[in-house]
Amino acid sequence: MSSLLIFNDTKPGEPVVNTHDPAVIAAELAPLNVRFERWTDVEPPPRDADSETVLACYAPWLDRLMGETGAGSADVIRIDVNTPGREVLREKFLSEHIHSEDEVRFFVHGSGHFVLHVDGRVYDIGCTQGDLISVPTGTPHWFDAGEMPDVVALRIFTHKDGWIAEYTGDDIALRFPAAVA
Repeated sequence: MSSLLIFNDTKPGEPVVNTHDPAVIAAELAPLNVRFERWTDVEPPPRDADSETVLACYAPWLDRLMGETGAGSADVIRIDVNTPGREVLREKFLSEHIHSEDEVRFFVHGSGHFVLHVDGRVYDIGCTQGDLISVPTGTPHWFDAGEMPDVVALRIFTHKDGWIAEYTGDDIALRFPAAVA
């Protein structure tokens, strides 16, 4: 189930917003230029479908999205308990960072948390199957799929080099662990 917790960045244990309503989530994130949508009108492929099948299943939505954003490529990322080096991968994503392009993800299966740090607030966005999120260029954030990850997601890139992070050096992610179940 999609979720949003919003905190003042000095009060990790006291959310000022707590919702599971996708419309409210989208409305709360809109002033940050974060795009949040639920794509419910497509049947997801099987969890073990190969990348080509996953991309083909979502081709009409990806074509529209990539046309709107000017993105140049899409791929499929899978992270689960069998992913080699998953602990190192998790640590890389858990440090607050920014990107020189929008970070666009669509959750085909599983879940994860994008956590944004903007204007004195922390936004913990729990994304699940059917959720699309686009975090704008330069927005400080981190990602957590938990200690036992189970994620299949589409990634959309403008730059051909793929996922490149510029770490902020802020340790805020340590004070605000994602609400990963």
